[in-house]
Amino acid sequence: MSDPYSPPAEHRLLGIGLALAAYLMFTGIDSSAKWLGLVGISFVQIVFLRYAIHMVLVATILLPRHGRGMVRSGNLKLQLFRALALLGATLCNFLAVQYLPLTVTGSIAFTVPLLICALSVPLLGEQVGWRRWSAIGVGFLGVLVIVRPGTDAFHPATLLCLAAALSTAFYMLLTRKVSAHDSAATSQFYVGIFATLALLPIVPFFWSLPSSPDGWFAFFAIGIFGFLGHQLITVASSRAPATVIAPFSYFQIFYLATASWIIFNQPPDFWLYVGAPIVIGSGLYIWLRERKLAKPETVVATER
Repeated sequence: MSDPYSPPAEHRLLGIGLALAAYLMFTGIDSSAKWLGLVGISFVQIVFLRYAIHMVLVATILLPRHGRGMVRSGNLKLQLFRALALLGATLCNFLAVQYLPLTVTGSIAFTVPLLICALSVPLLGEQVGWRRWSAIGVGFLGVLVIVRPGTDAFHPATLLCLAAALSTAFYMLLTRKVSAHDSAATSQFYVGIFATLALLPIVPFFWSLPSSPDGWFAFFAIGIFGFLGHQLITVASSRAPATVIAPFSYFQIFYLATASWIIFNQPPDFWLYVGAPIVIGSGLYIWLRERKLAKPETVVATER
């Protein structure tokens, strides 16, 4: 007998399609950030644009629909810590993409499920068995294959990627907690407003404007991609369970590889083909193991 509360098959397919579209938007965020850096825009301003434009869109589109209830939070302190975690991830990632190919930053971002699993022990009091600890270890071996520390191929910006992944893991764990108090629209609002206000006092010292049409496109697109990506993944989650959507987050590596190759002329190197499947395989194993243990999965993508 089928589960009466399980979404119909066509809803699940729609959810998967919306999730894939969301991951394309998240790839657009990183691509826009890298392009803006290439045309001389400071990464501080890039981060500000990502959140300020996002906040304007949330206020313009969502606020009339949800009313004042959207700005009322059941746990403002938790929203603040969550917003700061995502801001930290964005700062580290946007600086890293100025020095590294999108495929490298994206592959390291796929360690987020491994970090969430590891951090759930001290932060949530969850039990993690030897199988998942082994998967975490293997996943980080895959990262070592990609970044090759101690060789000429290693770049210090890799450490920024790991810091971004750690911040994202904290963000996702805090999202689990805040979802019990606030709606997705409220969480979107506070992510935008906190980051914008935090950067507003310093961004004038870094401010400059693009001098080319492609720079102006990226100037506005970075915030639009952010808003659309978060909206799409929210709707996708209402159409299909996280257990269905989660594995498709790894499809983003194909988006990143395509953007890196076509837009920035940085094709993946041999070691990425070796290391990325190890990282992704470890994440998928943890997802399968947690699904078997009937734990709530977190849909993971390189949300910035």
